[in-house]
Amino acid sequence: MKKVFLIVKHQGEKGPRVAKEVESFLKNKGIAINKGELHNDDEAIVVVGGDGTLLHVASLAFKRQIPLLGINAGGLGFLTEVHTDEMKEALDSLIKERFKLDERMVLSVKVFNGKNKLIKEYIALNEAVITKGALSKIIQIHTWADGDYLTTYKGDGLIISTATGSTGYNLSAGGPIVHPSLEVTILTPICPFALSARPLILSGNTTIKVKVQNIQEEVCLDIDGQVGLHLEDDYFIEITRMQDKLKLVKTPHRDYFTILREKLGWTTGIAL
Repeated sequence: MKKVFLIVKHQGEKGPRVAKEVESFLKNKGIAINKGELHNDDEAIVVVGGDGTLLHVASLAFKRQIPLLGINAGGLGFLTEVHTDEMKEALDSLIKERFKLDERMVLSVKVFNGKNKLIKEYIALNEAVITKGALSKIIQIHTWADGDYLTTYKGDGLIISTATGSTGYNLSAGGPIVHPSLEVTILTPICPFALSARPLILSGNTTIKVKVQNIQEEVCLDIDGQVGLHLEDDYFIEITRMQDKLKLVKTPHRDYFTILREKLGWTTGIAL
């Protein structure tokens, strides 16, 4: 590997400080560093920050099908799972191309108008969220699975999540934690009006369509907390699984369950 694209979270002191260490290490190894826009000859993306910083560039790594390494210099860090004390080892394995990949399912989110014209298309690693404005009334979201009517969710909104995103907004809204190796789609209502409305796990191969009934106030579609779109009354949304996957570089020392225990404060394990 000869060149990487470096993204840094500049808020706070830790991100820029860790980024300097990353740059120094890579330059000493003869690796060229690009900090502007992604170039065609960039062979990997290195993120220094939190999960939000990684999500900001996840679609770029996915479209180019190049590995994405996240070094945690931010908050919770389910995706930026490499600790600063192990980052040199992770970077060394990256540039020597001896790293292990964690391939994650990604969603295609398409927005159509009433004439079936494509308005926008997004890529979601974590989730697509349909939500009402702060002062808006309860919204009704009609939902179909593979063309069959599923239900109408009434409440503040709906989260359509991947297994990767199950530890994000989905978890905060009462949805299940799902191992990221599982190719599933999770539907989790936000503050549902009916107590019978519960999270639902579907096969990742399911085509999901949703439409908000009679939009009269603000209703938005948000993708991974990064981009959004105000929905019009005749819009409908189609969510499917992408065939390719995002290539995340795994931490060299910790498994998924160790990371889960660390981030959620679960009891430490005992030896078998």
